Amino acid sequence: MKHALIYGIVFLSLTSLAFAQDLQKVPLDEIWKTKIQDLAPKKPTFESSGKKRVLIFSLHTGFEHWVIPHTEEMLRIIGQKSGAFEMISSKDIKEFEAANLENYDALILNNTCSKPDHRNLFWDKLTEESDKDSVTLMKKALQLEKNLIDFVSAGGGLMVLHGGITTQNSSTEFGELIGGSFDYHPPQQTLRVYLQDATHPLVQAFPKTGFEHVDEPYFYKNAYNKGDFKPLLYFKNSEIQSLRNGQADPPERTYVAWIRPEGKGKVFYASPSHNAQSFENPKLLQFYLDGLQYVVGDVDCDETPIGPGS
Repeated sequence: MKHALIYGIVFLSLTSLAFAQDLQKVPLDEIWKTKIQDLAPKKPTFESSGKKRVLIFSLHTGFEHWVIPHTEEMLRIIGQKSGAFEMISSKDIKEFEAANLENYDALILNNTCSKPDHRNLFWDKLTEESDKDSVTLMKKALQLEKNLIDFVSAGGGLMVLHGGITTQNSSTEFGELIGGSFDYHPPQQTLRVYLQDATHPLVQAFPKTGFEHVDEPYFYKNAYNKGDFKPLLYFKNSEIQSLRNGQADPPERTYVAWIRPEGKGKVFYASPSHNAQSFENPKLLQFYLDGLQYVVGDVDCDETPIGPGS
């Protein structure tokens, strides 16, 4: 009886941990920064074509992920330690003016979550800062979005991390640029992340058997169903707990990360991570750095899209 009680307590404790909405927040202090500095790759995986300027854009108007400043710091560390990147941080939407985008080789959307009503980050910020009429402000918001899409099509790189996929989540054009739109996520839990193709150069950081990861399992809609991207990582839906009620017969794989070319540019999406603890995995740091090299054109790799229904 005592053993049964003990096992029951342990089971409930593990269940509580697996479904916690957040892991415990990590202080963004010098101790943590030093740890990431030590874990970060010493040099790029691929030959660098020259030092590139990268904008880390971390504005949010909707849900605030506590990991935003940690993600920004992690990106700054891996970029600068590698010697291949100059990392610049901003939360100013003026960076998306066409003339300002010319200052960068690549952009990173760091958990740039928008408000649920319009799902348009630019609209959210413009309406906070101006009392102009809604038609004028929406026209401006759409222009900033177009500037971003044009930037990538002309040869710029775009990395989108975790909640950054919701930046313009109601926009068909933005969704097609990224490869999908955010749909929902079950509660945070421990995931087994698998490699779609263990021979692909962008997943060489990981063991061929994949890795364990605590996160929100993101699900997608709209352009995602076209499969117009090359998957890198996935989880098995049969291993995910608390799928949306009524979700009938979901496909076995939901992709965790992918790449796609857009015109002359490159897009890299990765849903990790909701938690700063994830960045203490040096293999994940290597993956992000390799993704940065991909979006600036340093990686020659297979970009063949998976196609619909795959």
